[in-house]
Amino acid sequence: MLILPLLLGTAWAQPAGAPVPAPGAEDPRPSAAPNPDDADGPVLPYEVTVAPTGSGQLDDAIETVSVLRRLRENAPTSAEGLVARALQDLENIRKALRSEGYYAGTPRVTIAGEPPNAPQLAQRLQARGPGPVPVVIGAEAGPLYRIASVTTRPSVEDEDISEAGEVAGLGPGDPARAAAVNEAQETLVTRLREAGRPFAGVPRREITVDHDARNMEVVYFVQPGPRARFAQPAVEGSENVDPALLRRASGVLAGEVYSPQELDRVRRDVLALGVFGTVRARVGERLDPDGRLPVTFLVSERPFRAIGGTAAYETRYGPTLRAYWEHRNLFGAAERLRLEGEVSRTTQRGVSDTGYRVSANLRQPWFAGLNATAVTDITILRERLLAYDRDAITAGFSLERKIDPRVTLSAGITGEVGNTSELDLDLRYTLLSLPLGARFDGTDNVLDPSRGYRANLLIAPTISLGDASSTFVRVRGTGSAYFDLSGDKGSILALRAGFGTLAGAEAGQVPPHLRFYAGGGGSVRGYDFQSIGPRRRDQSPRGGLSLLEAGIELRQRITGPYGVALFMDAGSVGESAASGFGDLRIGAGVGFRYATAIGPIRADFAVPLSKVPGSSGYGIYVGIGQAF
Repeated sequence: MLILPLLLGTAWAQPAGAPVPAPGAEDPRPSAAPNPDDADGPVLPYEVTVAPTGSGQLDDAIETVSVLRRLRENAPTSAEGLVARALQDLENIRKALRSEGYYAGTPRVTIAGEPPNAPQLAQRLQARGPGPVPVVIGAEAGPLYRIASVTTRPSVEDEDISEAGEVAGLGPGDPARAAAVNEAQETLVTRLREAGRPFAGVPRREITVDHDARNMEVVYFVQPGPRARFAQPAVEGSENVDPALLRRASGVLAGEVYSPQELDRVRRDVLALGVFGTVRARVGERLDPDGRLPVTFLVSERPFRAIGGTAAYETRYGPTLRAYWEHRNLFGAAERLRLEGEVSRTTQRGVSDTGYRVSANLRQPWFAGLNATAVTDITILRERLLAYDRDAITAGFSLERKIDPRVTLSAGITGEVGNTSELDLDLRYTLLSLPLGARFDGTDNVLDPSRGYRANLLIAPTISLGDASSTFVRVRGTGSAYFDLSGDKGSILALRAGFGTLAGAEAGQVPPHLRFYAGGGGSVRGYDFQSIGPRRRDQSPRGGLSLLEAGIELRQRITGPYGVALFMDAGSVGESAASGFGDLRIGAGVGFRYATAIGPIRADFAVPLSKVPGSSGYGIYVGIGQAF
């Protein structure tokens, strides 16, 4: 029996602190060697074939490390250079064998049927006739070695390494592959760092290969390091943002037990201020004199002023144009002022008029020293729709607090003064509401999610004064889920659901713009805007006191930025606050997608499966961003 001890490093030994290669084998990456392409002589073309070894993983590893394959097209070489590459590949394939657990394997490389170390091979190759030289690379894998035992020991005697736990993902009987050994080591380190030990590591490991038993023993020598808390972070790179704000925003980290997740959460919170293009976190290499871990956030400011716009079109509703201007650091403390204007041209049946919306929105992070964002809104609007006409001024103030990277809560007060007209009823109203909101966003991308979940809930107790005074509560909730079916974001299944209820008043006591409607883009495609639900005697939409909506969409990438979507939407609007699916309508269609940096350009065509009287038989929707 031959016992071969292997220390952390390359094949046999490596100084402490050097990079960790594949365990129990030499680093499987191509070895550093003199450039074989400096050899003199005319270029000799060649073709490379990988001979199957019987293991797909090993075949992939051989392809990855092969210099012959990697340089064939972009670095032509001579006959002598070809031989040098082949000799280099013999060593690289030997490393790949060991990294995959085949310690008794033998690398194989032939050039025109001959081994690369054959005498005078380069001269014979140079004298060949025209045509590329056939090169075959592969290996005789031999038996797969397996893990015999895996243990942990403290790197310094009597150190407590219990927080590292048991070795995970690697145990007796498992293949002795480099990736598994490295991953198990990373898991040990991760556990210790999550336990508040920033300098945890595995400074060395011992690997013993028994060629008679065809197995491997692994011992990790664990160094837990001290437990630490964060010091007050420093912020470097900012020139125009109030240092006091940055100290407050980053200072929530001070005194917390070290945690990689907490560090990243605060980094993202600093980025969310909106004034920085990038934010990187750098931790100190040692504790400060107070025993705290120094942290520095390295930031780069982005342009503070921006302008932009969007356009959308929907049949039976018309075009909508929107433009905005914003300043992201208005008073020097990351206050964002956004001025926005929107113009729409309604083309619904019996209506052909222009609406507009002008708004100002001011967001103030860390308002009054609180870990909350103050949001102030003022809007002047004019709506001309088939369901109603509306002219109004609204104003609101709220506080938002992110209690978790994915969860935001809000509370505020909103007032509105306006008048509406519907059929033969004109209403002047004054509204005062106390909206309470909650948002959850666990998706992987804000603009074009491929996996994760979203949910939004808004509860607004409201007092209506004026011609028809009343008190009611309006509740609106939405949720969506995204599933990456292909694993590469090529096929996405998107689901959504929504509900609404309005309790405490009759429909006639509620201004029409607060009632619920369904139909159109963002709702049930294929139906006219607001066409689903209760109707007046002239068949115009009256709106209801409850809403149920759902949608399913399969988004398929075709090639490059181009994609298509198949979808089906459903919706129902009831006359009472809880009327269920009394008038369920379903629409279906197909869409085109073109991916851009700001989200996909979307064009959808949909038809109603049960037509609403007076509505068109199809809908076309064009805009930027997914439907949901």
